[in-house]
Amino acid sequence: MAPPLLLLTDIHLTFGGTPLLEGAEMSVSAGERLCLVGRNGSGKSTLLRIAAAQMDPDAGERFLQPGTTVRYLPQEPDLSVFATVWDYIADGLTPGEDPHIGRRALSKLGLSGDEATGHLSGGEIRRAALVRALAPAPDILLLDEPTNHLDLPAIEWLEMELRTNRAAVVLISHDRRFLETLSKATVWIDRGACRRLNKGFAHFEEWRDGLLEDEEVRRHKMDRKIVRETRWLNRGVTARRKRNMGRLRALNQLREDRRNLRHEAGTVEMTALESRRSGKRVIEAKDITKSYGRNVVVKDFSTRILRGDRIGIVGPNGAGKTTLLKILTGAGAPDAGTVDLGVNVDLVTLDQKRESLEGTTRLADALTGESGDSVIVGGQQKHVMSYMQDFLFTPEQARTQISALSGGERGRLMLARAFTRPSNILVLDEPTNDLDLETLDLLQELLANYEGTVILVSHDRDFLDRVATSVIVSEGAGRWVEYAGGYTDMLTQRSNITAPETAKASRHRVGAAKDKKMPITKTKLSFKEQFALETLPSDIEKLKATIDDCQTILAQDNLFNRDPGQFQAAADRLCQAEAELLVAEDRWLELEILRDEMEGN
Repeated sequence: MAPPLLLLTDIHLTFGGTPLLEGAEMSVSAGERLCLVGRNGSGKSTLLRIAAAQMDPDAGERFLQPGTTVRYLPQEPDLSVFATVWDYIADGLTPGEDPHIGRRALSKLGLSGDEATGHLSGGEIRRAALVRALAPAPDILLLDEPTNHLDLPAIEWLEMELRTNRAAVVLISHDRRFLETLSKATVWIDRGACRRLNKGFAHFEEWRDGLLEDEEVRRHKMDRKIVRETRWLNRGVTARRKRNMGRLRALNQLREDRRNLRHEAGTVEMTALESRRSGKRVIEAKDITKSYGRNVVVKDFSTRILRGDRIGIVGPNGAGKTTLLKILTGAGAPDAGTVDLGVNVDLVTLDQKRESLEGTTRLADALTGESGDSVIVGGQQKHVMSYMQDFLFTPEQARTQISALSGGERGRLMLARAFTRPSNILVLDEPTNDLDLETLDLLQELLANYEGTVILVSHDRDFLDRVATSVIVSEGAGRWVEYAGGYTDMLTQRSNITAPETAKASRHRVGAAKDKKMPITKTKLSFKEQFALETLPSDIEKLKATIDDCQTILAQDNLFNRDPGQFQAAADRLCQAEAELLVAEDRWLELEILRDEMEGN
């Protein structure tokens, strides 16, 4: 086997009295595709900085084969000392390297190189930093969150570029699809140490779970042995103790080992505080259009979003995803068209840039709103310290200012804040940024169990596949099309579309979303269907009035004891009216969709 190009041995590093890395090791061979995984704060970025010679450990060795070139992409590139993007790229080139490689890469990523560095977006900074790392054709590429702030076309370009690149690659990323596509080996940083799996990320989670189960078994056996030896010590006579001093020393050492055993980090506990039930129809947009000068970002777009839907909004940077999101949720107004929000809508937003967090605000105050020391979670009061620990914050961090938190910690804090507010619509703008994979798993589980409606903007393909029931995709020139299913389903449907005029919204709701648009054989509603469509709204209003009356009766003080017959009759009528209302709303919606499809065909 060829010797490694880069070798880290017995790396130790401590911050503020807490060991971060304790004997960590990593080797990188020529052409290897390695991913670094672990919880936020486990030391992934720190280990990568040590590998890049950007930081010195307290102890341990870094060995680099002579003549080996290394390029490092930091999580937050700094272009401030350069006037233009090309000045930044050229500064990374060594004498004799072809500058045209960098120019071509910039062009493919939509940059000219003449852009002023002081006016770049997060995505443009990331693309420029990628070109600086890739252009010199190094032997080793160390990439820390390379997909952050990139749109899907740029992520797919980067995947292809890295798959064909001869360099060894070490990746840190929260993007599962990206890691599964590129990695051939996995290094898990856990409690200061590194464990290696010589398989890609697709095999990591099963392997990790097996290791944790084995560890729990060993811990249990150690605990039982300590109990057994302690009983022996307590029962033993003085002479026995003298004859068994070796056994006593072994017990003391066992106790010391148990005290020093570092437990696996806790699990984030997420519970969304759901408010009253919204109406069946949550949002209906008809022919909305929005322009900024001559730039049309939304043109003649219509959609109907129902209670319980999980809608993903997908498109390249600058396509208008956030603008469309704001229009749909009432935070912005279209230039033309209408947006109607349903009844009983309680909306909570997680913004993309964490803009609602003031840097000087303390962590605990951000959760309580600076009022008291408790929060309401899942309808129950909970002390803020306990709630902080649910999101893996320590009590010592309660007075920490927001500006001192890492990107992952700020992301967890935003989720913690959002979930203390009653809602039946969650609006998430790039919720996956900076979250570790375990937290992403729990967020996906929470959204799956959330009874309200979810609207999210994301470039994370795996997250969209797991969460979304349909995706709204930018087709360019302000045109948006809705497809049933997740991101992969959308790609399949788009590949089957042979002409632009056939690319109509493919999502239908008669019971559940269907993957394909069913052919319409009728040209108009029957007399019975037309009559039902006209009369159902008044029937729905009557049923709602009946429900209100029944609820008023049941709210009377001590009714059950005073008049159990009236109480039971009102309760029975309430259940019947609610069931009839659900049937009527579904039938009306089915007929509305059918009429819209006939008029559009």
